[in-house]
Amino acid sequence: MKQILLITDGCSNVGISPVVSAAHALAEGIVVNVVGILDHGDVGEFGAKEIEEIARSGGGMSRLADTRQLSQTVQMMTRKTVMHTIQQAVQKELKHVLGSSSIEELPPEKRSEVVRVIDELGESSKLSVALLIDASASMKPKLAAVEEAIRDLMLSLQSRQGESELAVFHFPGSAYGDDCTMDLGWTDNLSGVQSIFPKLQMRGTTPTGPALLQVVEFYRGSRAERRGGVETDGMMSDDVV
Repeated sequence: MKQILLITDGCSNVGISPVVSAAHALAEGIVVNVVGILDHGDVGEFGAKEIEEIARSGGGMSRLADTRQLSQTVQMMTRKTVMHTIQQAVQKELKHVLGSSSIEELPPEKRSEVVRVIDELGESSKLSVALLIDASASMKPKLAAVEEAIRDLMLSLQSRQGESELAVFHFPGSAYGDDCTMDLGWTDNLSGVQSIFPKLQMRGTTPTGPALLQVVEFYRGSRAERRGGVETDGMMSDDVV
């Protein structure tokens, strides 16, 4: 299962619309979740609307949180997306095999068994999370909260039974408005995450859309590199139940 988790506090202002980019991600099987960090209680009406539209277009969730809630929100969204993705796959299979359109339509004993399978898959399925951090100038006061949230997310991923990996990107990539920079390739090592923030400079414009597309390209490249093995993303093709 593949996710992009975008952490931002404002509105994109360079390049392709992030809503369009999120749709491209979803077409590649990558869910886009968005956390909007509140600035003195508000990210602005336009910013809040964009955050919601990016997540909707990317098949994910959006939440607004202040810096004190950021870590908890990031962990909650990551896990809820996993469970939602598995539940959708299970319901699709149920409809195909049994003609039932939802888990709720099953008899109680069957329903409890399906719920148990969903819970097990949620813990055992392979999970890849590409974290995309808005590093524009307005995010500078929130950097410490972002660092704490990433550290806690990494610990949460390490506690799962299944394989989990994290990659980290920030945008803009430079003072010249470069779209996106990869800070860390796929890793399950917490120490790698901790080395990012001392080098991170908050500056420049907000090319959210182009940055999302670069992360999608990164996923494509990762898939090509791994093509020598069997890639199932932790799911047994479409045969979930």
